[in-house]
Amino acid sequence: MDTPETVRRRTAERTRDALERLGTERDVWVSTAHPEHGPHQVPLWFWWDGRAVWMCTGAASVTARNVRAEPRVRLALPDTFDVLLLQGEAECFADREVAGEAARAYTVKFGWDPRAEEGSFVYVRVVPRIVRAWRGEPELRGRVIMRDGVWLA
Repeated sequence: MDTPETVRRRTAERTRDALERLGTERDVWVSTAHPEHGPHQVPLWFWWDGRAVWMCTGAASVTARNVRAEPRVRLALPDTFDVLLLQGEAECFADREVAGEAARAYTVKFGWDPRAEEGSFVYVRVVPRIVRAWRGEPELRGRVIMRDGVWLA
């Protein structure tokens, strides 16, 4: 399998590219874990508000139960060459108690309003504490572009 030639980006370029992807992409892999039941991973739609990732899932889902038991999560955009990994703590908001701006933006982006559904949903908000970004082996060094919630460039 041929891989595209990679030119090593500076941290500022990686940060710019990461923010662009967060603002435009639709899907994110969400990895959670339960202290007794172990890891769980699912893809969810997401909306980036400029500071946090917002997702929505069923209130009784494994993801929601895991977040309540262990809020530390990892998120990954679904590209294995242009890797973007986020790590932070998740917080759940009942669909009837979520901030109006977040619910409206989610509905606009996806054309779906979980608050109008029969079942109970939760919005899951993750403020990243660590972000890693790299394209191929040349960018493995220096892949951390956010540490302790602060962008490095």
